[in-house]
Amino acid sequence: MNIMVLGSGGREHTLVWKISQSPKAEKIYAVPGNPGMKKYAECVAGVDIEDNDAIVKLAQEKNIDLVVVGPEVPLVNGVVDALTAAGIKAFGPSKDAAMLEGSKVYSKVIMRRYGIPTAKSETFNNIGRAHVYVRQMRQPFAIKADGLAAGKGVILTKTVDEAIDAIDTIMQDKAFGDAGKSIVIEEFMEGEEASVLCFTDGETIVPMVSSQDHKRVNDGDEGLNTGGMGAYAPAPVMTPEMMERVKKEILVPVIEGMKKEGHPYKGCLYAGLMITAKGPKVVEFNARFGDPETQVVLPLLKSDIVDIMLACIDGTLSEQKIEWSDGAAACVIMASGGYPEHYEKGKEITGIEDAEALGALVVHAGTKEDGGKLVTNGGRVLGVVAEADDIKGAIDKAYAGVKKIHFDGVHYRHDIAHRALERLAK
Repeated sequence: MNIMVLGSGGREHTLVWKISQSPKAEKIYAVPGNPGMKKYAECVAGVDIEDNDAIVKLAQEKNIDLVVVGPEVPLVNGVVDALTAAGIKAFGPSKDAAMLEGSKVYSKVIMRRYGIPTAKSETFNNIGRAHVYVRQMRQPFAIKADGLAAGKGVILTKTVDEAIDAIDTIMQDKAFGDAGKSIVIEEFMEGEEASVLCFTDGETIVPMVSSQDHKRVNDGDEGLNTGGMGAYAPAPVMTPEMMERVKKEILVPVIEGMKKEGHPYKGCLYAGLMITAKGPKVVEFNARFGDPETQVVLPLLKSDIVDIMLACIDGTLSEQKIEWSDGAAACVIMASGGYPEHYEKGKEITGIEDAEALGALVVHAGTKEDGGKLVTNGGRVLGVVAEADDIKGAIDKAYAGVKKIHFDGVHYRHDIAHRALERLAK
């Protein structure tokens, strides 16, 4: 099969790496791809992945049998619908189904309608009314831009003044562009976060190994929210009993609900969760693989991912036997100094081969080639991924790889998987 993967980040690098292990993958194209993907795929630059017509045309020219959509924007733009209409199989939800991620407001409506546990919230498209609300209600809050904001459209506030500033930042200053025309203000949930991704064909639901992301930029979960500074899998907080509750109380109702809405959901659904004293509650839904969760979940998948993706598209997922490793995986993100705010690009990267010699998978997230050198080209630059029999072994191996890689201003957290290690030490 000729397979095309849309995207250029660490998630897409991991998808390309995993797809390359399938006997069905004869030729892989990455659009636009990145330098790390060249080991497995032909990178095609100069095509806008947010232009549905251009993607369909390219898929036809390359005789593509399967398109795998990495990022959320093409999904919300309806690229799967466009490819399907052209007779090309595409892994991912339709435009209407992708609104679970495309609009926080819509997602909350669906959760309320189908009894899915989540934080209490109110929606606002008027700054003044939002100000009045936060002055009347008990803090703290999570204040969210309605639309897509690259995983950064959430501001946590502890005081009324912080809440007012957050509302103004999103709605008045347009920190997240048009994504902030409307906002969701929700109660702050106490608990431990976890991520559960699942494969689904709109009927059958197969949860993946649980994982936990680290959103804050600094050690000790301090500092600004980011796209993710690291992850590990499985997450000990997600016991077998808790996973069963997540499937029964969250995954099944949302997939059945989307079917009732007339927008059957096919592809990968990501449930960002808070495990509270009362059980699991939804923080957010994403309409695709998470980043950096993908980097730790897919290494533990023993089955052929291409077979699974085709089954999701064809409605035959119930016929698939999906197997997972009993081990663990960890990913440490190496970011540019100053991320997620201002940072410099163009810093030379060295030592990747040395890290790989230790058995790490080095995933490119924000790199480019410049004059024969590999240089930084984004906030999150690399993800160093390692597998082992247990989480401590995986994290130790990942950090050993991190120490081999160098670029000016490199920033990374030193405490990835701290919650898991504390929990396992008890």
